[in-house]
Amino acid sequence: MNMTYIDTILTTLVYLGSSFALFFIGKYVYQLIHRYNVKDELVEKDNLAFALAHTGYFIGLILSIGGIMMGETAGILMDLLYIGVYGMIALILLNLSIIINDKIILRKFSVKKEITVDQNSGTGVIEGASAIATGLIIMGSVYGEGGGIDTVLIYWVVGQALLILTAYVYNWITPFDIYEHIEKDNVAVGVGMAGAIIAIGNLIRNGLMHDFESWDLTAEYIAIDAGIGLVFLPIARFVADKILLPGRNLTDELINQEKPNIGAGIIEAFAYIGGSVLICWSL
Repeated sequence: MNMTYIDTILTTLVYLGSSFALFFIGKYVYQLIHRYNVKDELVEKDNLAFALAHTGYFIGLILSIGGIMMGETAGILMDLLYIGVYGMIALILLNLSIIINDKIILRKFSVKKEITVDQNSGTGVIEGASAIATGLIIMGSVYGEGGGIDTVLIYWVVGQALLILTAYVYNWITPFDIYEHIEKDNVAVGVGMAGAIIAIGNLIRNGLMHDFESWDLTAEYIAIDAGIGLVFLPIARFVADKILLPGRNLTDELINQEKPNIGAGIIEAFAYIGGSVLICWSL
C-alpha cells in the first residue's frame, strides 16, 4: 500500500470525523433551541409527527454539511477551519429557519402544540420539509468559491423569502385552505405541501450552486430557477391530478372523503419534487 493511498484514507477519516462532529453538535443545538424532549417524544409517546419533523431536520443538517464538504480542497488545515466556521453558521441558520418558517409558513396555529400535544403528522411533515428545503438552500449557499460569510447570509435570506412565497402560492393554487385542513390533522394535505416546499428548495439550491462571480449573475440564476419552479407548481398539480392519479380527483382524495388519501398526497409531492429534479437537469 503506497503512502499516497494511506494519506487519502487518513484525510477522508479526518473530514468524516469533522462532519460527524458537526452533526452531533447540530443534534444538541436543535434540542437546546426548540426545547423538545426527544426521548419522550420518540420513545415514550411514539410520536410520528415529531419523528417526521426531527428526521427532516437531520436531513437538512446533512445537506448543509454536504455543501461545506464539497468543492476543491485548500489543504487540510484550511479545510478544517472552513468546515468549523461555515458549519456553525449553517447550524445557526438551519435552526433559525425552522423558527421563522413555523412563525410565518405555519403561522395560523402553534406548531409545537400540533406536534407534541395533537401529534399532528401533517404539521410534522411540513416542518421537516422546511428543514430539508433550508438544508438544500444552505448547501447551495456555502458551495463554490468567490463568496464569503456575507454571501452565505444574503443567499439564505433570499432563499427563506422564496420558501415563504412558495407557501403563499401553493395555498393560492389549491382550491381549499391548506392551513384549515392541516390543523384538522390532514396528513395528506401536509405531504402535498411538503413536496412543494422541498421542490422549490431544490431549485433555489440549483440556482445558488456555482462559484460566485457577481450579484447580477447570481440574481439571474435564482430568478430563473425559482421563477420556473413557481410557475411549475400548478402544472405539477395538474399532472398529479390528471395523469398520475387517473380516474380520481386529487382534491376529493385529499379532503372530500372520511379518511384523507395519504397516497394521493405522496403522488402530489412526487410531482413537485420529481419535476424540480428534471428542471435542474435541464437548466
